Amino acid sequence: MRIVILLLVVLLNLSCAIKREVVDMPIIFNAERENLTLEYLSERYGLEQEKPTIDPRMVVLHWTVIPTLEKSFQAFKNPSLPNWRPEIATASGLNVSAHFLVDQDGTIYQLMPETVMARHVIGLNHCAIGVENVGGTKDTKLTPAQLKSNIWLVRYLKSKYDIDYVIGHYEYTLFEGTDLWLEKNDNYRTVKTDPGEKFMKKVRRATKSLNLKPLPTSK
Repeated sequence: MRIVILLLVVLLNLSCAIKREVVDMPIIFNAERENLTLEYLSERYGLEQEKPTIDPRMVVLHWTVIPTLEKSFQAFKNPSLPNWRPEIATASGLNVSAHFLVDQDGTIYQLMPETVMARHVIGLNHCAIGVENVGGTKDTKLTPAQLKSNIWLVRYLKSKYDIDYVIGHYEYTLFEGTDLWLEKNDNYRTVKTDPGEKFMKKVRRATKSLNLKPLPTSK
């Protein structure tokens, strides 16, 4: 049984080493979005910048809880937050987004440059690259193809940047009190479950050779 598991891990690593095409599918990043992003950096993190750039230190994996690529993209496309997100609207009018969106068939779409801030994780947007996965509902579960693409993306991003951590969105509060945590409002938190513990265990198992840092221990 152990040999079978080892063989599966090796095969998964080999499949993830295959070069994957990243398709450009940019969201709207106009003057409005740039200004809202600069305001977010200033008001949430106390960072005064001329450009909304980031120094990537981590990758955060998500699911959209939206069943299709088209509807997931539409949720991120516009600069300002839609009316159906009142739970986070008080923090900023900037719409949520991510740097990458992975479809159910494993196709990777790049929505914005990796070194520009996207709003996808409280307290850590200033240093985090976001990867969204289409689905995550009871009827539209994340797929093996998405898992392979996420593993490939983690390896690809680690090769380009000094990535220390790869986390699931549900793990973000573990960074409170660390040097990376910059959120100024102690009451601004949301409870997350994406992209699921099983998904993250498989990603970590397949990227163990990258020697990423362990997660901070909970308080």
